[in-house]
Amino acid sequence: MDKKNALRAGAVAAGTTLMMLLMSSPALALTRDDGDDPGTGLSVVETLGLFVVAPVVLFLVIAGLVMVGDKSRKQS
Repeated sequence: MDKKNALRAGAVAAGTTLMMLLMSSPALALTRDDGDDPGTGLSVVETLGLFVVAPVVLFLVIAGLVMVGDKSRKQS
C-alpha cells in the first residue's frame, strides 16, 4: 500500500511541475521598458576578471590576513 501512495505522490508532483512549466509565460526579455537604458556589454576578459579573478583575489587577501593574524597570536 505504501508503494502505491508513493507512486501517486510522485505522479502528482511531476504533473504539477509539468503543468506549471507549460503554463508559465516567457520572460519577455526582448521587450524594452520605458526608461530602459542598458549599457554596452562586457567583453570575455572583463567578465572573467569581474566574476572569476576578483573573487579569487578577494578570497586570497582575506585568507592571507587571517593567517597573518593567526601567526601573530601563536608567537606571543
